[in-house]
Amino acid sequence: MSEPEPDHHHQTHTLALPDLSGAVPTSAEARAKRRIAALEEELQMIWQERGTKQRKTTYYVSQGRAIRRMVVLYTSLEDLIAENDRRYEEQPVDNTTEQDRLQRGYITLAQVVPWLHQQLAELDIDDAEEMLKKLKRGADAARGDDTSTLKDLIAAWVNQDFRPSCLLKADDKHSRGFVHDTCGKLLCPAEWDWSDARVKAGIRDRTSEYIVSENSWPLFLYENYSFDSSNLEKGLFKSKILVQAFKATFTLPSSAREADGDGDGADILENNRRARRALNQAKVKTYVRFALSGVTSWRTVDGDFDYEMFWNNIVDFFEDVPGPVAQRRVAQLLEWWTRKIFGRNHREDLTPEVVSKMSVTALADQRKAMEDAAFDSD
Repeated sequence: MSEPEPDHHHQTHTLALPDLSGAVPTSAEARAKRRIAALEEELQMIWQERGTKQRKTTYYVSQGRAIRRMVVLYTSLEDLIAENDRRYEEQPVDNTTEQDRLQRGYITLAQVVPWLHQQLAELDIDDAEEMLKKLKRGADAARGDDTSTLKDLIAAWVNQDFRPSCLLKADDKHSRGFVHDTCGKLLCPAEWDWSDARVKAGIRDRTSEYIVSENSWPLFLYENYSFDSSNLEKGLFKSKILVQAFKATFTLPSSAREADGDGDGADILENNRRARRALNQAKVKTYVRFALSGVTSWRTVDGDFDYEMFWNNIVDFFEDVPGPVAQRRVAQLLEWWTRKIFGRNHREDLTPEVVSKMSVTALADQRKAMEDAAFDSD
């Protein structure tokens, strides 16, 4: 007679007695499975966090590339943020020129990187510092790329437009600066005549009579590289090499070949783009000066010339105006730059009357007329 099958539904299980440690004996296989599952879950979380962190890093670095191009070339982001905090907390009435520069910089930063202001309010201090570090990494990388690009391009532009006896080499900065006759002319303070042997020798020998500093506008900033001592503002910031450098940096290097247009016309893009254009121009002017110089690595001071102060002088020209008359001239200059960079645009002239005479409208009218004629004939 065979033994009866065990009844699993009514079978009772007796729990094993704990050992001396108080632990109830378990299956080694089951314990191993649970440990493996826990490790796999932990590993998955690590990979997810690493992926999220990498995506954030990539995003912050890419967003940071705009900062040195459109906001500030030298000033630290922390200084901009600190100035905005100071103003909000203290509500000051009088501010220094430097404090005004910082605040304008913060406002531009908040426009260029619109999510930053909110992030600074929500992140804890460590995460905020990490975010700023990545933004600065992208900013500095973009500055390095831009200076490298313009170093090569400006050599080609100078060779093409001035045809110097000693051609510039794209990979050689030592032969530029005041040792090169054409670069020296473009870098020479506009109030001095580079063709005067005394001026040329004084600058090259760095005598006290001819100190080249950021307190002079270099000739390369002027239209046709000519200077009118009776009207220092005439042609300022209208040189071909500036337009070429701007296009090469903010559009495409190939677009720099189209810098010879007359720039006249009635095209005026939206006003909020103007301030941004001014800062961009300041950045490009600073880079052009560096590319023409014989300095081989990016630095703040070149001899007696302070690039940071030069940047501030350009920004102040556009933003720290003495009154409405000067402001109108600045607006006209920015409109000139908009036309130079973006071309002419006449959409405001597309009135209904003008559109009615164009082929799309004319074709629509013809089709309707043919439909009406067919209907009438039926």
